[in-house]
Amino acid sequence: MGFRDLKSPAGLQVLNDYLADKCYIEGYVPSQADVAVFEAVSSPPPADLCHALRWYNHVKSYEKEKASLPGVKKALGKYGPANVEDTTGSGATDSKDDDDIDLFGSDDGEESEEAKKLREECLAQYESKLAKKPALVAKSSILLDVKTWDDETDLVKLEECVRSIQADGLVWGSSKLVPVGYGIKKLQMQCIVEDDKVGTDMLEEQITAFEDYVQSMDVAAFNKI
Repeated sequence: MGFRDLKSPAGLQVLNDYLADKCYIEGYVPSQADVAVFEAVSSPPPADLCHALRWYNHVKSYEKEKASLPGVKKALGKYGPANVEDTTGSGATDSKDDDDIDLFGSDDGEESEEAKKLREECLAQYESKLAKKPALVAKSSILLDVKTWDDETDLVKLEECVRSIQADGLVWGSSKLVPVGYGIKKLQMQCIVEDDKVGTDMLEEQITAFEDYVQSMDVAAFNKI
C-alpha cells in the first residue's frame, strides 16, 4: 500500500518508523525514490521524528543534483512499508502482516546493533557531503568618501595612498572625484570586503593615517553581497 499523506502527522510518523533502520527510501544510495517522497513532504519533519528529519535534511542536500539521481520516479504509494494502517477508517490491517513489518526491529541485540550501525553510516555520509561543500563567504560592497584638507591636495597621490592599503579579503574597485565646493573635491572609492576579515573601522584607521592628504573618511554606502 505504501506511503499516503506525508503532510499529516500520521503520515510523517509512518515515514519516521520506516526510516528507523534505513538511510534511504530504497537501496543504499539516494535515488528518485527519495526525490518522490521528499517532494510529498511539505516541510521538515518535527524534531521528535528524528529519523524522518535526518533523512529529510540529507536528501535536501542533494536538491541541486536530484535530477541526476538514479532510478525512475514512481507514484508515492509505490514506496514505503507494504502495509500501512488506514487512518481514514476504511479498515484495519491484518495482524499477520503487521508482524511482517517490524519497523523498529525485535528486542534481539544483534538487530538493534545493525540498525545503530546503519544510522551511524547515514550520518557519516551526510556529514561527509556537507564537509565537501564550499563554505559561503559573507562579503560586502562599500563606497567610501575620503575628504581632503583643501583644493591644493594632490588627489592622484591620495588615491595611490588609499590603494596601497592591502589586506586579505580586501579588493579595491573604481574611484571618482566628486566636487564638494570652493574648488575642493573628495575621493569616492569602491571596495569589496570579506566581512570576517575587513571592517570599516580598520579601513578608516589606515586611510586617515595618511594625514597629509586625508581630513576624514565616511562610509557613503554599505551593501551585503
